[in-house]
Amino acid sequence: MGRIPAAAKRKAVLWLSQGISPRQLALTLALGFAVGCIPVVGIPTVLCAGLALALRLNLPVIQAANYAVMPLQLALIVPFVRLGRWIFSAHPAQFLAPRALEHFSALNLATRMSGLAGEALLAWLVAAIPAVLLMTAALNLMLRRIPVLKAAEAGD
Repeated sequence: MGRIPAAAKRKAVLWLSQGISPRQLALTLALGFAVGCIPVVGIPTVLCAGLALALRLNLPVIQAANYAVMPLQLALIVPFVRLGRWIFSAHPAQFLAPRALEHFSALNLATRMSGLAGEALLAWLVAAIPAVLLMTAALNLMLRRIPVLKAAEAGD
């Protein structure tokens, strides 16, 4: 693959920043990264769109951050389930063993799986709040060094 021309990079930065300040862009990226790690597949895209519209954030940027962390989302499902089980001091999810699955009705299995998803979501929330705060601060410091974004901040 060839290199991306400098003019194309500048146009991409201008398009993605759309006149927003480094602070707003940092928050947009941090929320996209954090929401993209929600341990329930399918929810992050809709939630990112809702957050972007509600908070007047850059929709393409938040969705790009969301999609960038999709592999991490899949890798973090089991750790979030385990953390959620630990937070709730619940017993290990032994019912997920193949032999145990034979003894549950579909409704019972769905109920238990939704309980696991809820525990994983709580664990994600516990981790996401400080992560968003730290990422926003770090990204803000980094993005302030980009000349195009400095100009947008001056107009803030």
